Amino acid sequence: MGEATRRAVLKGGLTVVGALGLMKTQTASAATTPVIHSTAEWNARPASGAIVVENHKPTYIVVHHTVDPGNNTDYSLAHALQISRDIQNFHMDTRGWIDTGQQFTNSRGGHVTEGRHRSLEILRGGTRHVQGANVGNHNSECLGIENEGLYSTVDVPVALWNSLVQLIAYIADQYGITPDFIKGHRDFNSTECCGQVLYNRLPELREAVGRQLGQAVLRADAPEWPLLKPGDTGPKVATAQRFLRAAGFGVPTDGVFGKATADAVTRLAAGQGLSRDSCTAARASDESAYLGSDVWPLIVPADRSAAAWRAELAR
Repeated sequence: MGEATRRAVLKGGLTVVGALGLMKTQTASAATTPVIHSTAEWNARPASGAIVVENHKPTYIVVHHTVDPGNNTDYSLAHALQISRDIQNFHMDTRGWIDTGQQFTNSRGGHVTEGRHRSLEILRGGTRHVQGANVGNHNSECLGIENEGLYSTVDVPVALWNSLVQLIAYIADQYGITPDFIKGHRDFNSTECCGQVLYNRLPELREAVGRQLGQAVLRADAPEWPLLKPGDTGPKVATAQRFLRAAGFGVPTDGVFGKATADAVTRLAAGQGLSRDSCTAARASDESAYLGSDVWPLIVPADRSAAAWRAELAR
């Protein structure tokens, strides 16, 4: 009897779906166990420090894109193993991290590899998770998946999409995470990651994972903070500029995200200790002035809730 089957028997075949108390009977584990190639299989370097294992389940499953090496057409397993080595080298040698930042990596050919050491072992236990370094200031509550490629303007390959759905369904089943808690990196930090195209497909991803698990997505997606970056124009930029001025930054309110606004956002983020080291191979400086989910709460007026402000800015 396999691990997933044993867990299904122990669960007794009855799953509570969400806070509304909707119930669905199941006779076996809803998620298929994917093939995940371990750190040993891709010849990972030893971690340079102790791997931290959080003594609790993760709250969120977070989707990333790697940016580099781009959208190549080598879909082989050998290539997937090589990019795992390349990412680890980048994270350890350039970022200065103890190991690969994310827990798992998904290649354009649909091959899944373990990222940070022990992530696969701990995932199989279903009660704890390895702390990564892929979501600044939120790593104790997030489990991250890097998807090979750059998805700001192009869509993901079918093979990558299918393996992503299967991997997330398995992780969600192991930890009892509902599809509503599948997020993009930009939902936590001011970053382009996971690319606008892939980010726009997150509602579809939640639905696809829910179908695999026999669960409904029980609430409409709550509006998230908009991501603004240098060069952007429009009313959202003007609103952010008004908030920045109220916070003491001498920026214009012309609706143009120019140098003065970028400098103000950079100073604000630095003063608040916000992470600006992207998990991807993009240069950290590329996103140092982005105004997103970790900056908006610092500048919106306190006269209404964060949810109300997000809803207004989403219009």
